[in-house]
Amino acid sequence: MTTPTPLPASGDGSFITLDGLEKVFTVRRRTGPFRREKKEVRAVDGISFTVARGEMVGYIGPNGAGKSTTIKMLTGILTPSGGRLRVAGIDPARERTRLARRIGVVFGQRTTLWWDLPLRDSYRLAHRMYRIPDDRYRENLARCVDLLDLGDLLDVPVRQLSLGQRMRGDIAAALLHDPEVLYLDEPTIGLDVVSKARVRGFLRELNTTRGTTVLLTTHDLTDIEQLCSRVMVIDHGRLMYDGDLTGLHEAGGGERTLVVDLARELPPIDDVPGARFVRADGPRQHLAFPAAASAAPLVAAVAAAYPLVDLSVREPDIESVIAKMYGGTHEERRESLR
Repeated sequence: MTTPTPLPASGDGSFITLDGLEKVFTVRRRTGPFRREKKEVRAVDGISFTVARGEMVGYIGPNGAGKSTTIKMLTGILTPSGGRLRVAGIDPARERTRLARRIGVVFGQRTTLWWDLPLRDSYRLAHRMYRIPDDRYRENLARCVDLLDLGDLLDVPVRQLSLGQRMRGDIAAALLHDPEVLYLDEPTIGLDVVSKARVRGFLRELNTTRGTTVLLTTHDLTDIEQLCSRVMVIDHGRLMYDGDLTGLHEAGGGERTLVVDLARELPPIDDVPGARFVRADGPRQHLAFPAAASAAPLVAAVAAAYPLVDLSVREPDIESVIAKMYGGTHEERRESLR
């Protein structure tokens, strides 16, 4: 296993502080007809970092890495097994109700909206639960409806909304009470291109104009590229990297893929500086180039020399970037951490 690069400083402020945070679950499994075995699973294993007020941070890693567990401890849903945790000076596990007024949470696969009620009624319930002043509620609702394009959906029952519509509705619900920090757990999962662009634009505007602190977990590196100046990588409960996205790609030796659709089948495109030919599927060819490099020169070179019909850029898979950073497969890394 390759030794990871030492973690750089994690921020200038301490709006969110984790110091040696741990979460251990006890799992029981059957080992025989009348026998069960207990096993401890460390979902979060001694994580430490700080997030300054107003930062927008990507928190990424493979499935089962501990991302959602961290978010649940930050919100007070789960109690840490060890270490210290503070959000705006509040211990989430001890003062969950007090903290709830200062945070917003969106879990991509679980809605906080009332399933059989129109979207508008879910917002009215949030209005009452958070005791939001009427003027402030109307202003925030109008703003969210406008920026997230929810006007035609307010009277539609939540169960009739598409995944993308519901996700936009959930984000609006999480922001009606003006939270100081917003936790987003896979907010663009399953969304189409248009919905993703709308959500990203809204989050960017929210962070810029209101200074809302955002912690974003995602498997889509495009979310991170377009929204976050800082990214943290967690793998099997441990913080493996904390820095900017360029440094992550450089550390992992990640590559992006330029997918080129030509007017007809041609020999491999192997004469473009900075790119290497990967494979061809008829008139479609795949070229790899360093993830930290710009795609613009490659696109210009291909367009000038070949009969180009269409092209797209595919981001590297997060798991492959992590595997290249630390060596070995996901399972091999797990064994090395034990």
